[in-house]
Amino acid sequence: MSRLLVSLLVILVVVGGGMMLLAGRAKDRPTTQIEQQVSLANLQ
Repeated sequence: MSRLLVSLLVILVVVGGGMMLLAGRAKDRPTTQIEQQVSLANLQ
């Protein structure tokens, strides 16, 4: 194999591995309620 082909193959493996690593780290986090409920008596 030529040196160019080996270099391209190594780059593809590294990029693919990085994408898999980042995809595995992206987990769905449960949403939390930040806003507090305000009663209507406080608005008047």
